[in-house]
Amino acid sequence: MANIKALAGQTAIYGVSTILSRLLNYALVPLHVYIFKETADYGVVGELYAWVSLVMVFLTYGTETAFFRYAKNEIYKDKLVSTIATSLFITSLIFIVLATVCSTTIAGWLRYENHPEYVTWFALIIGIDAFTSIFFASLRQRLQAIKFAAVKITNIVVNVIMNLFFLLLFPYLLEKQIAVELVNAIYSPAVGVGYIFISNLIASIVTFLMLFPELLKIKLSFSWQLWKMVMIYALPLLAFNLAGIVNETMDRILIRRLSPPDMAQSQVGIYSACYKISILMTIFVQAFKYAAEPFFFKKSNDKDAKQTYSDVMSIFVLLLSVIFLGIMLYIDIVQYFVSANYRVGLKVVPILLLANLCLGVFYNLSIWYKLTDKTRFGAYIAIFGAVITLSLNFWLIPIMGYMGSAYATLICYFSMVVISFFFGKKYYPVDYKILRILSYVIGSIVVWQISTLFSIDNIYLKLSANTLLLLCYLSIVVFFDKKYLFALIKR
Repeated sequence: MANIKALAGQTAIYGVSTILSRLLNYALVPLHVYIFKETADYGVVGELYAWVSLVMVFLTYGTETAFFRYAKNEIYKDKLVSTIATSLFITSLIFIVLATVCSTTIAGWLRYENHPEYVTWFALIIGIDAFTSIFFASLRQRLQAIKFAAVKITNIVVNVIMNLFFLLLFPYLLEKQIAVELVNAIYSPAVGVGYIFISNLIASIVTFLMLFPELLKIKLSFSWQLWKMVMIYALPLLAFNLAGIVNETMDRILIRRLSPPDMAQSQVGIYSACYKISILMTIFVQAFKYAAEPFFFKKSNDKDAKQTYSDVMSIFVLLLSVIFLGIMLYIDIVQYFVSANYRVGLKVVPILLLANLCLGVFYNLSIWYKLTDKTRFGAYIAIFGAVITLSLNFWLIPIMGYMGSAYATLICYFSMVVISFFFGKKYYPVDYKILRILSYVIGSIVVWQISTLFSIDNIYLKLSANTLLLLCYLSIVVFFDKKYLFALIKR
């Protein structure tokens, strides 16, 4: 229990920062969808950020997890950060230069012929973020969660402030004819959604400046031998991460290309906005991932490591099940996260929440191939998931639209969980309590379905009834699982 409490403490710090960061970041979603009422406008944002996630994987090429793997060895301590940082700097710089020079060609290929500046802005964002990723990893490895959180939160705060300036303040000043010359010097209404990207770029630059002292701390040295070791470990993770991003983001890219041309961009906008409603589960999974990866590596040599992994999985799934219920039972309130034009897509929310739950389980299971240095299996599993994602999207989008993408995501992550579980039993067996885990998930789905059986027009009565259902679920869990939960607390 002490180990779980330590993980919980780290998760709490990462969680608070991630929650604050994500809440601030996702607070921009209502701002964007209420300002850009045309769903096609937000479709531009959704699609381009999908491409950003995809390219970001290439530019970090698995070095973050490789860093945690070799940071355990003291003999690599002085050279590891410097070697990886040098590698990332060179590749990021090459990418920025090439993308900027070829911005017109790339913009045409992306079907944004009139906006080559988007390519330049995103090249800078991706390059800066890729380079600084090693310094964030170093902070996590040194357990400097507070500093990590401070930089992350600052990044989002700057991003939010810039969005407010460009999308609210400057248009207001122009409307009221206040400081017109000054505003016109730095603002043009024609840029439109481009200011979302400019705000992100400014935030990335501020992040780099905040992490610059970390850069000054490292001793400049590059070890070819160490770099080769890192690459051997990391490149399978590149395939894994690339396939993972395909699973997470390719749907938005394919929706635009496989939907009828007259509604494709609008479909992307609706799907992207409603995808963001899974915010709370995504936040928790991300916070857990930040804390769990270094924790699992540090814990691996302890005698009770496997028991800890099993307990963490059970508690993790229980919390995700509660989050699922919390969102779905209060969807009548949550729906106001997006403007009315986007709410037609709310039916994807429960499917995507369950998909994210499966993804969280997969993150837990993935420890087996990371601890045994069999990272190629992670790549195989993720590639298998990517094949499922692409196949189902190509098949279902023309039939079901963005609902096909939602189902493809759920099926993909569930399949990856099943495969990883059975491989894990062979190479690094952990006694996960399968029946307990399934009861948490199935129970939450049943309770949600019960809530849909009754049509209650009064919103206050409906929310009260759903609150009772949530309490009933928690009471049932405690009643049937009290021995395990109490034993865990006392341990």
